[in-house]
Amino acid sequence: MSGRERILGRIRRALADVPGDGTAPVPGRPAEPTPYERAVPRAYLREHGERGTTETVDLLARNLADYRALVHRAGEDELPGLIARLLDERGARTVLAPDGLPPRWLSAAGAARVPDLAASTPHELDAVDSVVTGCAVAVAETGTLVLDGGPGQGRRRITLVPDHHICVVRVPSQVVASVPQALERLSPTRPLTWISGPSATSDIELDRVEGVHGPRTLEVVLLG
Repeated sequence: MSGRERILGRIRRALADVPGDGTAPVPGRPAEPTPYERAVPRAYLREHGERGTTETVDLLARNLADYRALVHRAGEDELPGLIARLLDERGARTVLAPDGLPPRWLSAAGAARVPDLAASTPHELDAVDSVVTGCAVAVAETGTLVLDGGPGQGRRRITLVPDHHICVVRVPSQVVASVPQALERLSPTRPLTWISGPSATSDIELDRVEGVHGPRTLEVVLLG
């Protein structure tokens, strides 16, 4: 008997008295699996408290700031100038612009554009001063941005290597209150990146160090 067979045998014995999750079998036909939405009870709260749209966006801004992200608000007409100013303040000479990023967002920026290429090496990405992306959804209760590689978001690594990330969130359309609401908008088949503040870690003494495995500076623009 192989190790695999022994392990599977132990699992079968441990589950011998556990009811299956299928429907009652019809003679001559295999049991049908329980539909996904009924397989696991989900009686938990979908969000904590009741908030209107403005309150939800304000909560997102507060939680982003609590994670030490720098939060800005802008209208469509103000966005190009704001992004140009943020890049200038950073002293950025190069900015990575993923495919699908609205060209107008960087229309006022003087930094040289760097494309999002599959062939780019980690060393080349580390040399990029800044990256500007959109997002798929933002979670107010956790202050989390989620990118799924869609248009204007690019490959996962472009937001994990460069030291400065500017992320634009359209409000209120891309803002949800809770993680369960965010999951409803996301596909598990896409490359999801969940970002809660700039990259940071703490040692046993709780000394916080930023930029260990990602951007040291995260700037979020709430575009309304």
